[in-house]
Amino acid sequence: MTENQPQQPQNQPGQNPQQPERTQQMPMGGYGQHQQQQFAPAGGQPRPGQHPSGGSAHPQFGAPGPHQGASPGPNWPFGPQPAQSAAPAPAKPKRLGLALVAATALLVGTAGGVGGAAVYSATNDSNSSPSVTAPLNGNQAAPASAPDGSVQAAAAKVLPSTVKIAVATSRGSAGGSGIVISKDGLIVTNNHVVAGAGNGGRISVILNDGRTVPATIKGTDPLTDLAVIKADATDLTPATLGSSGKLAVGQGVVAIGSPFGLEATVTSGIVSALDRPVTSGDDEPGSTTVFPAVQTDAAINPGNSGGALIDLAGQVVGINSAIKTAGGSGQSEGGNIGLGFAIPIDQAKPIIDELVAKGKATHARLGVQVGDAQSSDGLSNGARLGEVTPGGAADKAGLQAGDVVTAVDGKVIASGDALVAAVRSHRPGDEVKITIVRGGKTQTITATLGSDNGNPTG
Repeated sequence: MTENQPQQPQNQPGQNPQQPERTQQMPMGGYGQHQQQQFAPAGGQPRPGQHPSGGSAHPQFGAPGPHQGASPGPNWPFGPQPAQSAAPAPAKPKRLGLALVAATALLVGTAGGVGGAAVYSATNDSNSSPSVTAPLNGNQAAPASAPDGSVQAAAAKVLPSTVKIAVATSRGSAGGSGIVISKDGLIVTNNHVVAGAGNGGRISVILNDGRTVPATIKGTDPLTDLAVIKADATDLTPATLGSSGKLAVGQGVVAIGSPFGLEATVTSGIVSALDRPVTSGDDEPGSTTVFPAVQTDAAINPGNSGGALIDLAGQVVGINSAIKTAGGSGQSEGGNIGLGFAIPIDQAKPIIDELVAKGKATHARLGVQVGDAQSSDGLSNGARLGEVTPGGAADKAGLQAGDVVTAVDGKVIASGDALVAAVRSHRPGDEVKITIVRGGKTQTITATLGSDNGNPTG
């Protein structure tokens, strides 16, 4: 069994496993189709890549996690107008390839979400009051100057560097958002936004000035849900990348992207939590990935995937990737409920650099299987280690199967997902201090993390 294969769930006697809360990857954006969200089942056997809490196991470090966005339909950017008849509304077509996230987040590419008719009405409101044909009169105030540190000033700095991405595939069209990182056309986005283009699809980038240019994939990394594409342009405005390590809970942030295909949309909020373990994936075996997310209440919706989360200085501190959905019967559309998740830019930077240079990326590896450790009341209280890979980082450090990890570098580890996220926040060769409980005694072990050498499944 390789390091990247999940353990089979094993329930301890007297414990009732509970289905974990899941986040959903935001589907990619476009118009023309309503699509059904996919939620984790309420009971029964977990899907591959899910982590039920009742003594369940989690995937080992390095598992890939491709995420496909949902299709916006063939009539992008405007969907068909609603039929004007009393006949019952037709059933909504099924949404394509919406991926799931476990702490519960919906990937932020857009794939319909708002129906074609609803989007058409929002942009061409011909079904309500008559349009205004003459300019408004009166004493209109001039736009206020934007003071430093305001949402307005921060947005003004990054809007020129934010793009809308459209992907046309044999299955339809989809899209999301992206961040310009070089003048000559390099753009970072989520892997799940452009994954469909790897099978003969076409990528188009809608720039902030209104131009549409073709783009090609420079490199993708399903494990961290990051990708770099190259747009056919040489006069772009790159964004300034900041540091997510300087973020504080309660700090103001701004999200910029194309929710439901509405490009250059700006929303604001705060940092709600840091290092939040978020698990994302779809229904395909081995598609789950975990990252230590920046959680925010800034409104993030399908279509925001790959867009920027910025601080009030106008610097990119995260890449919007997933949102939590409420779920439940009868709910077919995902939307903002104040729980969005972004990949920290400090984690993304080295991956982006490797994708630009080599087209693929390396990741830190501990070399051990991991699951939830549980207390007598059934609550998760750490990460229990399973099989240790001979010669791996865990083996060299003296970690053993059965050890319960409770902290990494002094930060509490409450679950297997949390340990996976903590390791993935580091780079190969980093030293980490791992606090464990073995035989009822607590001790701290220093481990030097290994590398998957760009082969996360090997």
